[in-house]
Amino acid sequence: MKRFHIALAVRDLAESIADYSRRFNQQPAAVVPGKYAMWRTDLLNFSINQIPDGSPMTAGQLRHVGFEDDAVEGYSSSFDVNGIEWESFSQQEQDERIVQAYGVPVRQ
Repeated sequence: MKRFHIALAVRDLAESIADYSRRFNQQPAAVVPGKYAMWRTDLLNFSINQIPDGSPMTAGQLRHVGFEDDAVEGYSSSFDVNGIEWESFSQQEQDERIVQAYGVPVRQ
């Protein structure tokens, strides 16, 4: 399966989880409390990250886009002509990277 991926920075993770869960009409597939949440729908892989204190990021800021594609091996990243980062990864690769970056998620 291939899903478009969008990653956003958020001010309040818990508030954002509640809001996006209503919008997607489903709970996140993975949550690392206080840090990260991710939803997988039929078409979309959507993740949010709590903005750490002192970070130059702002709430709602696009972190990166890309594709979750199970035909892809590993992970790749590049920047387009506008400076937007595009990632390509399999579901398994993303799941492993979530643990490395944020800790073990609580599956919903």
